Amino acid sequence: MSEDQRRNGPWQVHSTEVSFENPWLRVETSQITHPNGEPGIYGVIRYANFATGVLPLDEEGFTWLVGQHRFPFDAYSWELPEGGGHKEIDPQASAARELEEETGLKAAHWHRLGEWHLSNSVSDERAFGYVAWGLSPGVKAPEASEELAIERVAFADLLERCLTGAVTDSMTVLMVFSAREQARAGTLPDAVARLILA
Repeated sequence: MSEDQRRNGPWQVHSTEVSFENPWLRVETSQITHPNGEPGIYGVIRYANFATGVLPLDEEGFTWLVGQHRFPFDAYSWELPEGGGHKEIDPQASAARELEEETGLKAAHWHRLGEWHLSNSVSDERAFGYVAWGLSPGVKAPEASEELAIERVAFADLLERCLTGAVTDSMTVLMVFSAREQARAGTLPDAVARLILA
């Protein structure tokens, strides 16, 4: 895809081509002039979907972690329920779908914790995180390609795992610390703040 010269902040973009594309992402390579005047290239990953995640909390202050082997790092990872959602769909609806598919839980109450850019130097991925409570049974239906384990843990235990580096998934860490700080600041509903601060 060729373009006329255009500006991207302090960068001058001369042309952009698609280097790779699949249903989930597109890699673009742009010929640019850096802010210092030097010529160069800039590669950007454009995601087809939003990233969504949810911190579900039951009446005892426990949450659910999903364990799975992550291909890029060739390592096992424990994470809060997460997944992708089409950009035409409300991210909360996508988070609710992931929660039920991965854990078999539904939530009556939702609060948006934030929106984050997970790797904004090389990608345009937007992530949305939620805390959910008022849980009830749903229908667990993980994707056929996924091999998942489920663990129910106290919020305080998950916080400790994030602090010690036992949990390294960025979305999980962001949701845990955002929920704790919002509970401390009084910006979460009392019903869920009590569960987090107990």
